[in-house]
Amino acid sequence: MTTMTVPPGADQLRWVLSDSWTIARRDLLHWVRNPSVIISSVAFPVMFVLLFGYVFGSAIAVPGGGDYREFLMPGMFAQAMVNGAAATVAVVAADRARGVTDRFRSMPVARSAPVIGRSIADMFGSVVDLLVLVGCGLLVGWTTRTGLLPTLAAIGLLLLLRFAMIWVGIFLGLVVSQEAAGLAWAPLFPLTMVANTFVAPSQMPGWLGTIADWNPISATVTATRELFGNPGAGLAATSWPAENAMLLAVLWPVLIVAVFLPLAVRRYRAISR
Repeated sequence: MTTMTVPPGADQLRWVLSDSWTIARRDLLHWVRNPSVIISSVAFPVMFVLLFGYVFGSAIAVPGGGDYREFLMPGMFAQAMVNGAAATVAVVAADRARGVTDRFRSMPVARSAPVIGRSIADMFGSVVDLLVLVGCGLLVGWTTRTGLLPTLAAIGLLLLLRFAMIWVGIFLGLVVSQEAAGLAWAPLFPLTMVANTFVAPSQMPGWLGTIADWNPISATVTATRELFGNPGAGLAATSWPAENAMLLAVLWPVLIVAVFLPLAVRRYRAISR
């Protein structure tokens, strides 16, 4: 294994950032050469938009009134940000299985750079996914009604949720086998369904509605509905999580990052010894 001399202070930070960006570029080039990865990542949420917007949507009423497709789209945006973690798990686990991780650890690069670079590349991919979904939403009748700054704030909250889920995905990708990584979507699916993604928690059985209220995804969905000016922002405001959705939409992702970022970096360094 190559011996690395760690530069001190600010030089070390520049070294980590430079190596991280190099690895991020490598991952982004893979996407450019294989656009099917991006296409497959947005195909599922687009299908759900069409299914719930046009097939089931006519049978679902929004408490308080309003167009269901406008109610739906913030939930779809958040679901796509969370489900993106499955792709992160699969890519990281595949790199381990193919020996890419071993090659990185034998090179004179900062030991945290591969996971940081992965997170940077995934954030670029998430922006593309979100832009495609926004375009799809505009085509089916969704719109934002509050102006530029609230809209940008809503997009920022969605990307913050995605950033948190990236670190969950990186950690799991470093832990599970490549075969198990292919099933990473399985626990994410109920997580995104038992939330206010498609229906209000008040329309669920009491115990399930309580779980949905405290689901981190519900906080982001409620906050973005409010920032976009879409129907349903104030639903079930009798619960503390719903009344403080804007606060929780920031605190939940920050807490997830605070837990899983150090775990991911520590795990990568452990397998690099």
